[in-house]
Amino acid sequence: MSTKSDDDGARRFLFLQGPHGPFFDRLAAMLRAAGAQTWRVGFNRGDAAFWSDRTGYIPFLGTAADWPEVVEGLLSRHRITDIALYGDARQIHLDAIRIGRRLGCRIHVFEEGYLRPYWITYERGGANGHSRLMQMTVPQMQEALADAELDLPDAPARWGDMRQHIFYGALYHAWVMLANRRYANFRPHRDLHVRQEFRLYLRRLVLMLWHWADRVLATHRIKTGGFPYHLALLQLAHDSSFRRHSRFASMTEFLDLVIDGFARGAPRHHHLVFKAHPLEDGRVNLPRAIAAAARRHGVGDRVHHVRGGKLAHLLDHARSAVTVNSTAAQQVLWRGLPLKVFGDAVYAKPEFVSGQPLPDFFAEPMRPDSRAYRDFRHFLLKTSQVSGGFYSSRGRRQLLRQVVDMMLAEDDPYDALERGTAAPRQHLHVVR
Repeated sequence: MSTKSDDDGARRFLFLQGPHGPFFDRLAAMLRAAGAQTWRVGFNRGDAAFWSDRTGYIPFLGTAADWPEVVEGLLSRHRITDIALYGDARQIHLDAIRIGRRLGCRIHVFEEGYLRPYWITYERGGANGHSRLMQMTVPQMQEALADAELDLPDAPARWGDMRQHIFYGALYHAWVMLANRRYANFRPHRDLHVRQEFRLYLRRLVLMLWHWADRVLATHRIKTGGFPYHLALLQLAHDSSFRRHSRFASMTEFLDLVIDGFARGAPRHHHLVFKAHPLEDGRVNLPRAIAAAARRHGVGDRVHHVRGGKLAHLLDHARSAVTVNSTAAQQVLWRGLPLKVFGDAVYAKPEFVSGQPLPDFFAEPMRPDSRAYRDFRHFLLKTSQVSGGFYSSRGRRQLLRQVVDMMLAEDDPYDALERGTAAPRQHLHVVR
């Protein structure tokens, strides 16, 4: 199979699982308008609900063990040239990527933005720990940027489609929970049953006002407390980056490690603030786990927990930050704050992140090379970071204006910059 197009010149896209909501459906429609053909494999009723082209819909009703043989048959039978998917860490996608590469397919991977909150990530072949960025050095990026225009738009201080993200997540899980009889063999890629996932989404929607009030009060106490503090940026315990690209089996392991290092190294008047992920759903009782670990290490009165919210409010006064491999760390580096990471991440370059033992880091953290980081950020904005979003209609429109041409281009975003073949990009300029 050719990696460019089939014998008749047509590009043939097979879509697998995408972000909750209609983004993949809108993307496929625009690809068809450009002359491509598209199919979508649906693994459950939620996938089907957000796909409008019924002639191109392929329900997968088998088991996980059947999938590799089925996807290889689909790729061959439909002469697929391109595979599009969201997140490359779930097993069905890993299988499809492995087989697709062998058959010569392009692999288009979408992810949440490395430079959140108002960019998404588009790469070929893999993202996060599987990204080409993992093998690139900062000097290589600086060389690629030598002839590029300097254009560094600011990131907005908030993510504009959080409510839509939660809404589409709840709707997706409702479809799976209430109308999934046809897909009896479906098993989610996360540990929880679909009914449990739906209840968690519904609970978040119901408690949004209470969580907001609790977050505002906790943030106010920290900002007006008058004490120096360090931030621990938490992730979702079921997030693929946390599970596949770190050494931790659970979030509580990370909590205990950080609190232990803080207790042994931080000055006695310093405090530690755990900032929860904006989409934290409560499947792990983080406040209780943090409080228990803080008491064990004798720092119960110096450790705090904040539910989600705007990271900027806390970063503006923080001394340093630690994380496993959260993309929120990019905001830490943008401010020139010291950063310690414990997992594989595209930004975990020696120029940016500290190699100090954790107690030494809390005692006297080393700052990143801010000039090198700005070059790194510039490289991302010129390549894999696309302004827009998956969940709000405004974000999707902005995204679709750019990403269709990127998918149809011969070069991936990194090669396009090096060869000077990148299409004009739309950047969002915001004043904080």
